[in-house]
Amino acid sequence: MSGLNESVVHGSKATAKNLPSVDKLLRHAAVAACVGEQGHTLVSQEARLLLDARRAQTLAGELSLNEVALDTLAADLQARVAQRLAPRLKTVINLTGTVIHTNLGRALLADEALQHVLAMMSGPNNLEYDLATGQRGDRDSVVEELLCTLTGAEAATVVNNNAAAVLLSIAALASEHTGRREVIVSRGELVEIGGAFRMPDVMASAGATMVEVGTTNRTHPADYERAMNERTALVMKVHTSNYQVQGFTAAVSEADLAPLCHARGIPLVSDLGSGALVDMARWGLPREPLPQEMLQAGCDVVTFSGDKLLGGPQAGLLVGSRKAIGRIRKFPMKRALRMSKLPLAALEATLRLYLRPERLTQDLPTLRLLTRPLPDIEATALAVQPALAAAVAPRYTVRRLALQGQIGSGSLPVERLPSLGLALAPVERKGQGRALEALAAALRALPQPVIGRVADDELLLDLRCLESPEPLLAQLPALQAWLAQS
Repeated sequence: MSGLNESVVHGSKATAKNLPSVDKLLRHAAVAACVGEQGHTLVSQEARLLLDARRAQTLAGELSLNEVALDTLAADLQARVAQRLAPRLKTVINLTGTVIHTNLGRALLADEALQHVLAMMSGPNNLEYDLATGQRGDRDSVVEELLCTLTGAEAATVVNNNAAAVLLSIAALASEHTGRREVIVSRGELVEIGGAFRMPDVMASAGATMVEVGTTNRTHPADYERAMNERTALVMKVHTSNYQVQGFTAAVSEADLAPLCHARGIPLVSDLGSGALVDMARWGLPREPLPQEMLQAGCDVVTFSGDKLLGGPQAGLLVGSRKAIGRIRKFPMKRALRMSKLPLAALEATLRLYLRPERLTQDLPTLRLLTRPLPDIEATALAVQPALAAAVAPRYTVRRLALQGQIGSGSLPVERLPSLGLALAPVERKGQGRALEALAAALRALPQPVIGRVADDELLLDLRCLESPEPLLAQLPALQAWLAQS
């Protein structure tokens, strides 16, 4: 057939009768190989879905003959199968400037934690088995001694996240059988953590009656005293780790509240949220309140996260008095919120790192990134810039610049981390907003997605979290290919 005739055939509209049957498509050599590798169930299911979609398109007159040719359909089917098997959860390159990024998985686990998780998953383990007695054990024992050693607490327990820790503390200590259901909290601490998790809603979900005291910006000891009565189950202090009220303010510290509470037999609970276990100021970072300080101040229970400044897996940690933690541990809701063996193994390994505080900036990825020296970040920028500039030329320019990052995940919200990065800008000023969004989308679509941020008519890539240039350099050929085709 001549080239002219071929073009006519290829340009002709397809009809439903031009589509092969499922069986014929499955017998195609490439598809048969795919069946041998991936199994008949998945491939045949995708074949039916593909042919159904193509049939609808042919009836609408949207396809040409070459688009329903057997070879083309076989290639499309292989692509569908590969896409169906591709994981939705994948590693990304975080160049946002936010070290502990909630949407990007928060803290990175230390090598020791990863190895311990793998070891515990490769065979049976003593999750709830007491090796000393041969009897049933308690999974809290995996980390309780470590938490007590590190914080000075009498007892400790863990649940699957800090929101659960707060909910469980309120529910257990303000339970109905005590006859005490009121929980006192300052109006200046009625936080919304995110995702509609608000302190008033938590109180209601836990079955407690919230009693607000003070004002948004000022609360005094007398405000708490006036609210305390025989119905008061506990006093709640909430560390405002994701925002800061400045100016004409006053708050009552845990040390000042504890005597008021204990004189009346009322437990004092403090939610620290961000979960620092060591003083960050020793590395030149802003200071966060520590659980051990809250316990020394007289708190009965302190709750905090495992996957923020602590640098471990998602977890809610509760430390405090033996009496209060005992009540929490026995509360029926505890079982529904318990941690599974995977994060528990990771948490144990992470906590063990804190027994060697001098090595934390080496062993703990979160702290290593937060304390990364600017000369190291600059060296990464110098290594990446030429290759990136070549990949995006001539449509975009690349320049180095100083940036201000942040710790993230509600930790130290107004503090900034001096950093360095690269700024990509379209050469053409017309339509630069669309050009930047297209480039950001292309970076997100790379085999290992690259996540930056658009600001001031530039796409900013903060390099604090890129400890080696290789992962980003490996993505540049795919980026260059996208630019060539777009």
